[in-house]
Amino acid sequence: MGLVDGKVAIVTGAASGIGREAALLFSREGARVTVADVNDSGGQETVDLILGEGGEAVYIHTDVTNTSDVKAMVGLTVDRFGRLDGAFNNAGHPGQWSDVVDCAEEEFDLNMAINAKGVFLCMKYEVEAMLKNGGGAIVNTASGAGIMAPTSMVSYTASKHAVVGLTKSAAVDLATRNVRVNAILPGSTWTPMVEAAFDGKSISPEEVCKNMPMGRFGKAIEQAEAAVWLCSDRASFVTGIAMPVDGGQYIWLW
Repeated sequence: MGLVDGKVAIVTGAASGIGREAALLFSREGARVTVADVNDSGGQETVDLILGEGGEAVYIHTDVTNTSDVKAMVGLTVDRFGRLDGAFNNAGHPGQWSDVVDCAEEEFDLNMAINAKGVFLCMKYEVEAMLKNGGGAIVNTASGAGIMAPTSMVSYTASKHAVVGLTKSAAVDLATRNVRVNAILPGSTWTPMVEAAFDGKSISPEEVCKNMPMGRFGKAIEQAEAAVWLCSDRASFVTGIAMPVDGGQYIWLW
């Protein structure tokens, strides 16, 4: 039996990177999966990969800043699979490199909308569905920037601090209702989003690795392993944590 055998899970931002690896791992560990993203081709490809391995999955286009989209995502999951047990709210936006003076208001609003409001909306409607079948578990993707303050990342840092706050608040409110809520804090992890962030920058990935205790980027599957474990019954007494998955990066670098 897998870690989440017989359960039903939603993964947002599942068209690539950490989200795709998590969707695949949920399936390999026994869950039926709703794959959600705004990248339709990438999201369907994730579903096809799951189906190709003998799993069950469905894709739905979901803008996590849009209430109707989020409600439809949860509704489809329950209609298709009969319940909702776990959710990995992973969709996010990397932001721009800017300090509080240079950060455009539009950039700040975009980061807060996707990274913070998106997590809020997903939890709001996921929890409603989970409570109907006795409870569940939620994992939100924050960042080391949710507990520290990297330079020139003001909007991203603010939004990821908000994710940690939302996680802790929801965990306290739902602790007696059998819904656990946790966050993972990925360190520098090599994904298409991170690769794109280096495009045109003066600093190279190799230079960044020099400032990591393990001397390398994390792998998307390493983040997925943490998320799936936190959604499993193996983590039944774990709630409200902001768990670094970073190879020691945030106790050393910042």
